Amino acid sequence: MEEAIDDYVKLPQKRFYRQRAHSNPIADHSFDYPLLPELSNWNELYPNIGNRQVVFADIGCGYGGFLVTLGETFPDKLAIGMEIRVKVSDYVMDRIKALRQRHKGKYENIACIRTNAMKYLPNYFRKHQLEKLFFLYPDPHFKKAKHKWRIINPTLLSEYAYVLRPGGKIYTVTDVRELHEWMCKHIEEHPCFKRLPDTEAQEDILAPKLLDSSEEGQKVTRMSGEKFMAIFTRL
Repeated sequence: MEEAIDDYVKLPQKRFYRQRAHSNPIADHSFDYPLLPELSNWNELYPNIGNRQVVFADIGCGYGGFLVTLGETFPDKLAIGMEIRVKVSDYVMDRIKALRQRHKGKYENIACIRTNAMKYLPNYFRKHQLEKLFFLYPDPHFKKAKHKWRIINPTLLSEYAYVLRPGGKIYTVTDVRELHEWMCKHIEEHPCFKRLPDTEAQEDILAPKLLDSSEEGQKVTRMSGEKFMAIFTRL
């Protein structure tokens, strides 16, 4: 039997959810967040979660293109998109809702929350809970004074090491060479991470999807821009 598809359910249109491309992660935004991971109500986000835990986190998921691809690639794994911008996170939530209505029984393994991962990541995930962390086309924060705003920095890397299980992976993609070198330098200098050789990274099942699944990646492709990818293992 073919899967039921409701063609009358329309997908949201990004033009109604436009917002500034950047957000100050240090500013005091208003967020609801659990005081402890045990207080996270994942049942509200995943209809059939059962005893499973979220194991993939797409940090700064944007409009959710890669998150959707992630859910399709790993239908038995739970993935969360974390996005700080209000309208953008609203779009992803509405997109997932529409996809679930159009494709009954599918896309129930992905969800999105609006939050500031730089501040609240340990509030959501237990020690060694995650298998994969994704940082795709993060804000470069070019000015030196704003480097502390970058999602990859020495302090935050210790938090990522805490929530990632041994053998887990960090994935980074950017179209900014200087940012790529910055991220690689700081992750490789951290004692909990080791960069995979490029030949091994290319063999990862997600390698061909990392560059172009997201809307930002597709924009870079249209503009014939360079893309830089790296994968790191949690020791």
